[in-house]
Amino acid sequence: MAKNYSKDSSVIGTQAARGRVFALAWPLILSNITVPLLGLVDTAVVGHLPDSRYLGGVTLGAALFSFLYWGFGFLRMGTTGLSAQAHGRGDIDALLRLLGQSLLIGVVIGLGLIILHPLIIPIGLGLLDGSPAVSAEADIYSRIRIASAPAVLANYALIGWFLGRGQTRVTLVLMLINNSLNIVLDLVFVIGFGMTTAGVALASVMADYLTTATGLAMALGVWRQWHWRKIRGVLNDRRGYQRLLSVNAALFIRTLCLLFAFAFFHSQGAQLGDTTLAANAVLLQFVLLASYGLDGFAHATEALVGQSLGANDEASFRVLVRAAIEWSVLMAMAATLIFAVAGEGLIGLLTDLPAVRAMANAFLPWMIAMPLLATASYLLDGLFIGATRTRAMRDTMIAAVLGFYLPVWWLSQPLGNHGLWLAFITFTLARSLLLGAIFWREWRQRVWFADSPKQPVELGE
Repeated sequence: MAKNYSKDSSVIGTQAARGRVFALAWPLILSNITVPLLGLVDTAVVGHLPDSRYLGGVTLGAALFSFLYWGFGFLRMGTTGLSAQAHGRGDIDALLRLLGQSLLIGVVIGLGLIILHPLIIPIGLGLLDGSPAVSAEADIYSRIRIASAPAVLANYALIGWFLGRGQTRVTLVLMLINNSLNIVLDLVFVIGFGMTTAGVALASVMADYLTTATGLAMALGVWRQWHWRKIRGVLNDRRGYQRLLSVNAALFIRTLCLLFAFAFFHSQGAQLGDTTLAANAVLLQFVLLASYGLDGFAHATEALVGQSLGANDEASFRVLVRAAIEWSVLMAMAATLIFAVAGEGLIGLLTDLPAVRAMANAFLPWMIAMPLLATASYLLDGLFIGATRTRAMRDTMIAAVLGFYLPVWWLSQPLGNHGLWLAFITFTLARSLLLGAIFWREWRQRVWFADSPKQPVELGE
């Protein structure tokens, strides 16, 4: 293990690492914050239409596509880890291969979703169980929105690629473009042209394609370094596809397990009554708020860890990981403090129903504890994605669901909703402990670093 820093250079390296982590994280945090803004505008625009079924249809359809597209989020994560390592090695050929192959995989999957939409949409909306009028509007929304699948999944690949190269400001620009276009087109189609559910869906489709076109244009400067003949050869490189698909397959299973965990939580909350379901929905907004900051530092960690591993630079790796831990803990402490001081006020902003408000306040202590208890799981995800150790992520997620989440829920059912939150928190802690144990073991054995010559990662801008 490299320990050749002098006292002075160690201090400078630590400060540079802190600055580098924050410089990569803040655009990601801001881009995360823009997501609920779009939801608010969609709700405000459709909520002023004369019939509530339009709002219900857009809400139900958007929920279906959030679930559907989130399931393919591995395209972003897998591309980030591999791109970061290639960037750390200075391997421009590998970077361009990853971009081209990830884009191609995203487009192929997106076209597959369009072909299968006559099966996917009825099944998905049936599981969401809306009223006939609302489901009819959701069906209209969904049959238009599915057209965006190739663009959305291609954009996942682009964002992962830019993030792997440490270009987080580009990801912020793409998110701002997508959400801004979506908002403007919402207003044009619904208020200007008098459209309803179809107008909201069409706005999303057009915004997704325009955003992807912008991302491709931004990446074109790098692609111009290659001749088209070489690009065609790389896109036919089977070994590159095999590695990319191997990384992504494990992430796909991991994501499905995470989706199951949230779906199971909602399902069990619903069985405890409508008030409990509504209170839990309010409290999960606290989880979402905390994730905006924690995810930002986790994603920055993906890029920096991948780059240091690609350069085979253990010294930079150690400093960067330490800086990421510091920022993540500070963010978690800030979220905990905000929830402790202003939690009841936030609940009041989210709902004016007395029964729901009272129940959410009763379970607020779980939310106060959540950021500090969950911070390790976010950060470790970033570490393992950057290192492309996705099989460990898959295996520990399965173990956390089957070995901790479900058994704790089963044993704690007499505790009602407290038992459900206990199971969810236990699931989060289990992910942290299991991944942490693997990380510590493999770090001590130095299995994350190859035997290639050391090439230090530049910590400055």
